[in-house]
Amino acid sequence: MTSDLTSIASSLPLLTGASIPRLGLGVWLTPGGGVTRAAVHAALGNGYRHVDTAKVYGNEDEVGAAIRDSGLRRDEVFVTTKLWNADQGYDAALRAFDRSLERLGLEYVDLYLIHWPVAGQRLESWRALEKVHGEARARAIGVSNFLRPHLEELLGRAKVVPAVDQIELSPFLQRRETVAFCREHGIVVEAYSPLTHGRRLGDPVVATIARSVERSPAQVLIRWGIQHEFVVLPKSARPERIAENAAVFDFELDEGAMGRLDSLEAGLVTGWDPATQK
Repeated sequence: MTSDLTSIASSLPLLTGASIPRLGLGVWLTPGGGVTRAAVHAALGNGYRHVDTAKVYGNEDEVGAAIRDSGLRRDEVFVTTKLWNADQGYDAALRAFDRSLERLGLEYVDLYLIHWPVAGQRLESWRALEKVHGEARARAIGVSNFLRPHLEELLGRAKVVPAVDQIELSPFLQRRETVAFCREHGIVVEAYSPLTHGRRLGDPVVATIARSVERSPAQVLIRWGIQHEFVVLPKSARPERIAENAAVFDFELDEGAMGRLDSLEAGLVTGWDPATQK
């Protein structure tokens, strides 16, 4: 893997010493019945080497099947899954992790995340993640939807610093305080919903920049995240969109374009808002 921003093989270093690919396929709400399996096949065929799933997505089995069918070595594909809210707490989290591995059909995952900072349970859940990490069944562990206050609480008790924080990020929602905190502690930031669920693809600033670089608005939003040193997780089940979302390593947004995109901060939350979770 490489840190080169001109290759889909580009990666970022984790605190564990491993690397995480900068581009991943998200499969949130991608259905079963072979749809997720086909999407993962398409992604791997287009050079993706990172797939992000979760217990609550209901498609871990198809993700695992697609990886096994791909002909790629297990160590060539970075697999993430997540602990759902109903399974939080020490013992429940350990059971949930075992079930996720069974559904995936894998001996280990590259990254296991707490999906949401459930009050009163997230610290016990983290202890469970530290255990599976110590057993090397989760090569790295991290969190999702944790903002700075949640991270500060966790770091006050954790024996292992989270390798990753996965949060919603786009030019319209930048979570700068949380991103800065993660940088300070060596935590890689992952951007989910980078395309704003389509809500801002028609934004005039994004459209103007897209025309200037002869790319689609979606490609501009993905490239913005990559140039900010995020791991970016666009979601699609359409092969043509999966290919388009991968074609972001052969152009660059200049300083002016990045500045204009940075100015679009609007607090746009398109999914869950972890600011509501104390």
